Amino acid sequence: QVQLVESGGGLVQPGGSLTLSCAVSGSIINIYYMGWYRQAPGKERELVASITGGRSINYADSVKGRFAISRDNSKNTVHLQMNSLKPEDTAVYYCRLNSGSIDYWGQGAQVTVSS
Repeated sequence: QVQLVESGGGLVQPGGSLTLSCAVSGSIINIYYMGWYRQAPGKERELVASITGGRSINYADSVKGRFAISRDNSKNTVHLQMNSLKPEDTAVYYCRLNSGSIDYWGQGAQVTVSS
């Protein structure tokens, strides 16, 4: 059974940094896509950053230049380095993996940016 476990969330002051990690366990034959999404209270879940098997990377306009996604194939993990955090980055962050016809999601990690 495939599981995604996020870690690294927490409380940080505006302008600070956090790194989220998503560890994949279980048997996966092909990973076509991995991404980070976030959902703030009262808002819809939105894409933050994604990386394909071919290493194509995409960012939401709101995080370009501040966030960086990376993937470690040897450890089946994906990371999200978040710099220059703003209060509007406060949300629950979710990791997503697509292996073809199946999508997997993590349980979410809370990120709170506040002074």
